[in-house]
Amino acid sequence: MAAGLTSGLSVHAPETDLIGVFTGDGAFEPHTVHTHYFGFQVPDAGIGAYTYIRYQPWFPLCQGGVVIFQGLDHRVPLDAAYLDYRMTMPYPVVDGSRITTANGYSVEFLELGRRARITYDSDEATFDILQEAVTPLVARGAVIPGENLQESHEPGGSEQFMHCTGELRLRGDTYPVDCYMPRDRSWRQSRTEDRGGRHDPPIAWTPIYFPETGLAFNQVGFEWPGTHHFAWVCDQGSLRDVVSVRRSVEALHPYVPAPLRQTIVAEDAAGVTHRFTGEALALAPIPAWPNAGAYDSVVRWTDDTGGVGYGPCQGIWYDAFQRLLKERGHGR
Repeated sequence: MAAGLTSGLSVHAPETDLIGVFTGDGAFEPHTVHTHYFGFQVPDAGIGAYTYIRYQPWFPLCQGGVVIFQGLDHRVPLDAAYLDYRMTMPYPVVDGSRITTANGYSVEFLELGRRARITYDSDEATFDILQEAVTPLVARGAVIPGENLQESHEPGGSEQFMHCTGELRLRGDTYPVDCYMPRDRSWRQSRTEDRGGRHDPPIAWTPIYFPETGLAFNQVGFEWPGTHHFAWVCDQGSLRDVVSVRRSVEALHPYVPAPLRQTIVAEDAAGVTHRFTGEALALAPIPAWPNAGAYDSVVRWTDDTGGVGYGPCQGIWYDAFQRLLKERGHGR
C-alpha cells in the first residue's frame, strides 16, 4: 500500500448503479460479488443504521438486510437494537429501478446517480429515507485491498455522499432523520472469504461530511502512516486526491476492536492539510463472514476550526489480529 493510491480521480456514469442487479447479468465465478450499501444516522440519539445487499450472481443468491444499533453497549451483532440480516436469500426482485430483497428491504433509484429511497417495514423497525447526492459519484476500485483478482471482469465501485431525510420508527419510538452519509457499492469484485483475508492488520473506512462548509472527506486505510488504500476530498464541489493520511487510534472499544477515539491528519493534492478528531457515539459489530469480523459506528468529528461533522467508521479484521488482542487481554 502506498500513499496517493487514488491518483487520477474519476466519476462514474449514473447507469453503474444498476450493474449486476439482474439475474443472468454475468455469473463470472463463485466469489464474484456486487453490493449496495446505504446508511443513515440519528447522532443525537446515538443511532446508526447499516443496510446492505450483497449479490452473488454465480448461484444466484444474495445476502443482506438491516442492522440498527444504538449506543456503545454491544459485544455481538445480536446486541443491536434491531437485526434482520440474512445470509442466504434469492436474488432480489427488480421492478424498474426498485430492488427488493426477500426480507423486505428496498432500494429505489429515483434518479440514477443522484437520488435514492431506502425503505423497510416490520413490527419493530420501519424506515423510509430519501437520499440525495451532495457529491459526485466517485469511482473507486476494491474497497478491501486485493479484491481486484479478476481484472478481465472489469471490477469497479463507487462512492457518493448523500443528504438523508425521513423517519425511523424503532420499537415504539419515532426519530426524524436528517443527516449526511456515504453510499457505496462494488461490482464484479472477487471476495473469496479466505482465512486471514488479504491483509492481516485491521482496515477502516472513515467518510466524513461537514454540512456547514460542504467538505466531504473519505479514506480507507490502515492505522500507520503511508498506508492508506484510497482517499479523496470534495470541497464545495471541487474533487481532489488525498496524497497522505495518518490515522491514529487513541482508545478502543472495551470488547470490539474498533476505535472509540481517533485522529486523522491528511494532505490533499492542493497542499491543504486536514485534521479531524473523532469520537464514537454508537458502535456495534455487524454481520460479516465467519473468517472475518466487522463493525460499524456513528462518529462525531471535529476539525481544527471547531466545525462538526458526522459519519460512519466501518472496519474489518481477521484472525491474526483477533489472536493478538486476545493475548493482550482485550475484551477479557
